[in-house]
Amino acid sequence: MSLHVVIGFGPAGAATARLLAEQGHSVRVVTTSGRPPEPGIEHVALDATDSVRLIEAVRGAAAIYGCAAPPYHRWASALPPLATSICAAAEATGAVLVMLGNLYGYGPVDGPMTEELPLAATGSKGRVRAAVWRQAQELHERGRIRAVEVRASDFFGPGVTDGGHLAARVMPRLLRGKPVSTLGDPDAPHSWSHLPDVARALVEVAGEERAWGRAWHVPTEPPLSVQEMVDRLAAQSEVGPVSVRGLSPAVLRVASVFSPVIRELKEIRYQFDRPFVMDSSAYEAEFAVRATPVDEQVRTTVNWWRERQSHS
Repeated sequence: MSLHVVIGFGPAGAATARLLAEQGHSVRVVTTSGRPPEPGIEHVALDATDSVRLIEAVRGAAAIYGCAAPPYHRWASALPPLATSICAAAEATGAVLVMLGNLYGYGPVDGPMTEELPLAATGSKGRVRAAVWRQAQELHERGRIRAVEVRASDFFGPGVTDGGHLAARVMPRLLRGKPVSTLGDPDAPHSWSHLPDVARALVEVAGEERAWGRAWHVPTEPPLSVQEMVDRLAAQSEVGPVSVRGLSPAVLRVASVFSPVIRELKEIRYQFDRPFVMDSSAYEAEFAVRATPVDEQVRTTVNWWRERQSHS
């Protein structure tokens, strides 16, 4: 089996690294702080914006997975140098570059999002996400690297502890039957990308030459609103109905005074004030990975959170 390098060890990076290790590959994870080794995974501490050191860490790898995510409020300043360094490592070593992207680059749209939509975002985070992919795609088209991007909607599932929609801010309260709050309209349809499906798609396209040179949407189940997802999670948890309250703009304005992350939410509130639906049919027509059925997603997520709480 070959060497694969995963940059970043957040939810998606960790899931991808562990999946690769399960498949028998040698896996090297690059993070700023490093971590203790775990079965099949070597952890290396280095700043991935240092292209010289990153090239040495990647040398000999079949693929690089760009899963690192700077702090949310620092995307505009931190993502471009990180992406440039990762592209340099891909060019110097010949490793396939698999980028984890999202849907911000499209900006607000009417109807389901497909990969054919223009990257027309006007907000800073959407623009920088679009620019990062355009850089890699241009290098691919010039024959300097081999690159592909996999775009996911909001993560959902075991291992997702960051983000506030169906993760750390919601699940502990939900498991106690307490009301939860969410950004925007709780009844707006929303696509949720199951974290294990994200990892499986990243790994699959790394080995599919016909996938390279373009972006693909992670296979994702039909959209469900926050309220519908909470209803399913509550039923699985056997805690009875749990109410969902949308956070008002006034509450967010007050909170944004104290939190730079919350200040950034204004730009992407449209994703929860209106339908936010991703079409993944193009991927499903070409490749093998399919979205995990939502009932299984809910069951494994509840079980994971209960186990996490029992150990804390």
